[in-house]
Amino acid sequence: MYLTQGLHRSLQRHSGKQALVHLSGHARRQQTFAELASTVARQAAALAAHGVQAGDRVALLAPNTDHFVEALLACWWLGAVACPLNIRWSVVELADAFADSGAALLLADESLAHMVPKIEAPVVALETFAAQAREHAEVEDTRTGGDSLAALLYTGGTTGRAKGVMLSHANLWASCLARGAELPNSPDSVALLVAPLFHVAGLSRLIGQLVVGGTCMTLARFQPDRVLDAIEHDGVSDIVVVPTMLQSLLDAPEFRSERVRGLTRVAFGAAPMPPDLLEQALVALPQAEFFQAYGMTETAGAVCMNPPANHRAGARASGLVNSVGRAGLGAEIRITDEEGRELPRGGVGEIALRGPMVMQGYWRQPDTTRAAFRDGWLRTGDAGRMDESGHLFIVDRIKDMIISGGENVYSGEVETVLRGHPAVAQAAVVGVPDPRWGEAVHAVVVLRPGVPAAGDALTDWCRTRLAGYKCPRAFSFVPELPMSGAGKVLKSVLRQQVRG
Repeated sequence: MYLTQGLHRSLQRHSGKQALVHLSGHARRQQTFAELASTVARQAAALAAHGVQAGDRVALLAPNTDHFVEALLACWWLGAVACPLNIRWSVVELADAFADSGAALLLADESLAHMVPKIEAPVVALETFAAQAREHAEVEDTRTGGDSLAALLYTGGTTGRAKGVMLSHANLWASCLARGAELPNSPDSVALLVAPLFHVAGLSRLIGQLVVGGTCMTLARFQPDRVLDAIEHDGVSDIVVVPTMLQSLLDAPEFRSERVRGLTRVAFGAAPMPPDLLEQALVALPQAEFFQAYGMTETAGAVCMNPPANHRAGARASGLVNSVGRAGLGAEIRITDEEGRELPRGGVGEIALRGPMVMQGYWRQPDTTRAAFRDGWLRTGDAGRMDESGHLFIVDRIKDMIISGGENVYSGEVETVLRGHPAVAQAAVVGVPDPRWGEAVHAVVVLRPGVPAAGDALTDWCRTRLAGYKCPRAFSFVPELPMSGAGKVLKSVLRQQVRG
């Protein structure tokens, strides 16, 4: 199992087929599989010329572009370890992650040059590197794979030191094949990669598309009008989104159902999908198959998938649309109590899992790695429950659960109720210290334009739908919620803001 295998397979089967397309303004750069394989072999030679050897880390700082994809594949061709960095991080966070990785080289997009002044290592502009590589002769693929380290993906950083998740070729392959076996995508599909490639959702989608020999299309930034153009005019059939992306797409002035008729599959995950938004999307895109993927960086992608069948009109009444599906092929999932014992079905506890897609550990953090596992099971930090048929329901992040007056309050439940109010566009709920109750529920709300609402109105709304202890005791109104690069609300930032 090596991550360049799909490239070799496509080179043999359909070398002249379109492999990689980058959309930039009204221009497009495109390569066939034969051209991409040649580019990657030359870039691997260029990496070696910069002193990179098998096993070395190569940091990548770039938005989703064809040059990013080429360099990523060149790392694997050479046997090096790709270390994509979050382009939304601060200079300090980037420098810390780079130093932690011990990378031998940083390839940075020219647009992000201002982010690397504190990095004390060779830095080459990605565009310059691509040009240099054309002067090199192709080198043979090392076909490095199996348990060899393929990627270091940094997660966290907002609540402390970021952790480098060590993913092997076998980890990423296992995740990819499990998804493909249950929800295969056609070699004729065109996947628009707008989920960041420095996050596992975007990276695993790229790998899956390369494995089947489909076409990958990149956009440097998620812009609703550009995404709609790509679907309408460039043949995009497949997209991975987080809920905020989907909301922006549906709310775009340019959105019309006839423009997206070619979109046949929508995968979503990374953050909870508000039920009202999902219903809106299913109505607006009736021709598309929707499925939810649940996983984490530490599992190299999805370990649980809720298939399109559960999203269709006739099935939604069963309530399974609110689950994240059942354990994927190769994955074992269970719900545990605080001692790691499996709970009876229906009980709420921590989700634990194991399988061949689970990470090797955290880079240079043995204590943190040991703490993440219990008896061989990865502790996810997510609270969930499982029904009798094995369907998994995510309740909350354990650290986001609020304990008010001795009662557990799951923020996701309160957020869903708040989003049901016609004036609320987005809502996030956090706990704040309270001298009487221990913690009090505090809601941070983004209102819809031109639809005013006061805290009293929202309080009344919640009281008719929630137990009293679950209702927010205070509200903050903000123009937008702080979001991570993966589209998740940064609740650590919100807690700091509301606690002053």
